[in-house]
Amino acid sequence: MSEKKCCSPNDPHKSSSDINEINFSSKQKIKLGEMILIDQEKFLMGTNYKKAFSSDGEGPLREVILSKFYIDQYPVTNIDFEKFCISTGYTTEAEKFGWSFVFYQLISEKTKKNVSESVYDAPWWWKVNGASWKNPYGPDSSIKGIETHPVVHVSWNDVNAYSKWVGKKIPSEAEWEIASRGGLVNKNFSWGDDDSEIYKKCNIWDGKFPDQNSLDDGWLGTSPVDYFEPNKLNVYDTAGNVWEWCSDWFSSSFHQIDSKETRINPKGPPQGNTKTMKGGSYLCHNSYCNRYRNSARTQNSPDSSTGNLGFRLAYSD
Repeated sequence: MSEKKCCSPNDPHKSSSDINEINFSSKQKIKLGEMILIDQEKFLMGTNYKKAFSSDGEGPLREVILSKFYIDQYPVTNIDFEKFCISTGYTTEAEKFGWSFVFYQLISEKTKKNVSESVYDAPWWWKVNGASWKNPYGPDSSIKGIETHPVVHVSWNDVNAYSKWVGKKIPSEAEWEIASRGGLVNKNFSWGDDDSEIYKKCNIWDGKFPDQNSLDDGWLGTSPVDYFEPNKLNVYDTAGNVWEWCSDWFSSSFHQIDSKETRINPKGPPQGNTKTMKGGSYLCHNSYCNRYRNSARTQNSPDSSTGNLGFRLAYSD
C-alpha cells in the first residue's frame, strides 16, 4: 500500500523534562483476575498483506514463540489513571510542557480562538495549550462523563511510570499482537477478516476523513473501553479507539532478520529514537490509514502525547 501519513502526529515536544519520582508507598496489588492469561506459546506475527504499509515493516509473516504472560483485558481508563495521579502526585509530560495535540473537531469554539499552531502535514491535529489527560480537549474540558474511556495524552514515559506503580510492564509488540489476534491465525482484525459493517466492531472514522464523520459507530472521539465486543480471548478494544504504546523501540527492519532475538520472546532492537504503537484509533479509515489491523504498527517519540494515544499493560512472573 502506498505510504500515507498516519492519523497520529509524530512531532515530539521540543524540550526535556525530568520524570517524577513515584510514591511507591501507594503501589498497587496486581489483580490477575482482571487480566487475560496468554499461554498460546507460538503464533504467526506480522503479515504479507498487500495493503499493508511496507515502510512500517509489518512483514514478513513469521512464527514467534512467547512465554506465557497476562495482559489487561481493557486499555487503562481515565478513572484508573486519575487514581494513579492522586495517589502519587504524578504530573504527566503534557502537563509539564503545557500542551498536547487534539483533533480539531473535538475542540470547543472558545478554545479554538486561542489555537495558533497545527501539524504541517496533518493539519487536523492542533496544538492546544492546557490539553492533558484530565483536560483531553483543552482547558475547558474534563473527564467527567468519560471516566471509562481510555486515558489519552500520555507519553511512553508516563506509561512507564504508571506501570512501575501498578507493578506491571508495558507489553512488547509481540505480546500485544498475540493478545489482539485472540487465537485467530493470520487474520487482519481481532475478529477475523470481515470488514463489512465495521462500525459495529470497532471505533474508527466513519465517513470522509478528516471533515465528515457519519458517527455510524456512535463516537467522534474515544469510546468506553467495553463498548464493542471482545475477541475470542475476551480481550477488548485492540482495533481502533486509541493507539497503544508498546515497550519496543521501533524499527522497520530489525525483525526481518531471522534470529533468536526476533523469533523467541522478541523485544525489538536494543536502542532507537521512537517507540512502537499498535491498534489504530478513532481517526483511522480504510481510505487513509488502515492501521487498525493486528499487524499494523507505527511509532512516536517517548515524550509525545496526543488525543488518540493510550495504553494497556501486561504482567509475567
